[in-house]
Amino acid sequence: MTPKTISSKELSKIDSSQTNSQITVAKKVKKQSQQNLRGIEKLLGENWAYNPEIINKYCRHRYFQIIARLIQIVVPFAFFNLRLWLDKITGPSPKKEQNQAIHLRKILTKLGPAYIKIGQALSTRPDLVSPTYLNELSALQDKLPSFPNEIAYRFIEEELGAPPQEIYAELSPKPIAAASLGQVYKGKLKTGEKVAVKVQRPDLIERITLDIYIMRSIASWAQQNITRIRSNLVEIADELAARIFEEVNYFQEGENAEKFAQLYGYMESIYIPKIYWDYTGRRVLTMEWIDGTKLTNIQEIQAQGIQATDLVEVGVECSLRQLLEHGFFHADPHPGNLLAMSDGRLAYLDFGMMSNIKPYQRYGLIEAVVHLVNRDYDSLAQDYIKLEFLTPDTDLNPIIPALANVFNNALGASVAELNFKSITDKMSAMMYEFPFRVPAYYALIIRSMVTLEGIAIGIDPNFKVLSKAYPYVAKRLLTDPSSELRASLRALLFKDGSFRWNRLENLLRNARNSQDYDFEKVLNQALDFLFSDRGTFIRERLVDEIINNVDLFGQKTWLNVSTSVRERVGLPVQNKPINFPENSQSMQHIQNIWQILQETQGFDAKVILPIIPELLAKSETQKMGQEIVGGLAQKIAARLIRNFLVDSNLPQNGFPKNISNNVDDSNSLPTAAFH
Repeated sequence: MTPKTISSKELSKIDSSQTNSQITVAKKVKKQSQQNLRGIEKLLGENWAYNPEIINKYCRHRYFQIIARLIQIVVPFAFFNLRLWLDKITGPSPKKEQNQAIHLRKILTKLGPAYIKIGQALSTRPDLVSPTYLNELSALQDKLPSFPNEIAYRFIEEELGAPPQEIYAELSPKPIAAASLGQVYKGKLKTGEKVAVKVQRPDLIERITLDIYIMRSIASWAQQNITRIRSNLVEIADELAARIFEEVNYFQEGENAEKFAQLYGYMESIYIPKIYWDYTGRRVLTMEWIDGTKLTNIQEIQAQGIQATDLVEVGVECSLRQLLEHGFFHADPHPGNLLAMSDGRLAYLDFGMMSNIKPYQRYGLIEAVVHLVNRDYDSLAQDYIKLEFLTPDTDLNPIIPALANVFNNALGASVAELNFKSITDKMSAMMYEFPFRVPAYYALIIRSMVTLEGIAIGIDPNFKVLSKAYPYVAKRLLTDPSSELRASLRALLFKDGSFRWNRLENLLRNARNSQDYDFEKVLNQALDFLFSDRGTFIRERLVDEIINNVDLFGQKTWLNVSTSVRERVGLPVQNKPINFPENSQSMQHIQNIWQILQETQGFDAKVILPIIPELLAKSETQKMGQEIVGGLAQKIAARLIRNFLVDSNLPQNGFPKNISNNVDDSNSLPTAAFH
């Protein structure tokens, strides 16, 4: 029977001391709830941490259970494939496809959480499955069959130490959503806050343990017997299993939610609900109730005056920060876990499946994106070594042209055409040909980003994640003080001793589109880098450019002045034009960059003016000034020696014969004098 919810009148009669007493009891019972565990739950310990050795020991001799489970898995899919084959022979039809989609959903639902998650992933890929299957599989996100209230209430009492009627002021008589691991009730605390109460499905650990044991055993067999498989499938299986075991421990999920809020809660466009710890246990989670609309319900979102594509861009931005700033990321961002709030914010709901990326992996991903966008395949091949796709002793000579072939086709005409699906598809064939291996951490990254991209494609078929991601990557390159990204920026901007101005322009254009692009911060970071030891190379190139351009300006000025004087005093002037080089490309790029900065949000010349005296006082600036003066004097001296001492045969107009080549003069006196 469904327990009667407490009305507002009854709530007013409850003494606050009684409520506090119940909370104290709940805390005590949490510590004692280990006694309620049995079987594999007890073996894994209080935190239910994934331990493959314990699982192997537990499952190894359960032959009948394993065989029965394999039959449960193989037989339904065999019949499903048979039905597909018969439909193909008898002729397809919309009704048959609908029936098959329903049949597949029921198979995945019956097989349990691991297979439901596969269905959830497919439900976000309109580019992989037909709309009929897409609509049916989307029910796996939060519309699964619920389990009886009696079991849910028993779990609440076991975890929190009192029946639900005594803990919550209100609780919905039926679950308002049911997902792969649990079902959710809408409730209200005795203190008045609206909450979502998530209760775990029964026998969840037992079922997951058996599936993971089978999956890990198959991975081990395939890794040992199929020579073309070079990736460590067991390691990948362990990574996925560890995340799933964390997901079934609601204590861990609560900690994940608070960590997520601490790291990313400063973003104005996202919202993370509060966790109520006094009402949370391993199998019960109480969190703030969020009113919102699923991202897939585009019409309802737009009816509220919210652009669904804007929310997707917020999701992309947040995911990039997760992956590339702190490395703590949401590995399961399906539509059931993301809600559009009425004020335009994006709410994250489920924090069970989270993962971490190490700093060197984060920086490696940024470098790989930059090298990919700029089609620098030599550097991209090195990135694959850093990211552990290739071993350091791998011969990259045949791999580099293969990467160029794969990604040139995938990139098409522009970055806007690139998506993660095209990358993974193109990479698959190449990974078989060359000694690539997929690191365990990367599997969850791909799952997260491909799922997010699937949601985006469902809203806007032309949406490309990378075209939205690159502004953030560009901003990170320009503002991040880490030595890894400083080195990456230098490698991007300099090649064979030449400064690639066009790439700097591209970075600045893209970075200004990032949501929190801070012009003043970029300026400060740029100046810090320019006047650091790492910026010596750039200062040297700037000195050369200034010398060449001042020298060119001086030659033009001298020519104009002397020509004017000759005309005034009646001396002959040669009418044949002298071909001075146009302003150097570097100066044109500098003008372009100045224009980009002026068009950047937050640009203010007043910010720059106070910096000028500080720059002039720097010893590096004074040294640059000395080098510029010395370089100009050297050029003038070299020109005088060559034109008046070595070759005194001047043209009639009195100007040097090779004036059009003067910008190519060497910077050293001996070379200029004797060549």
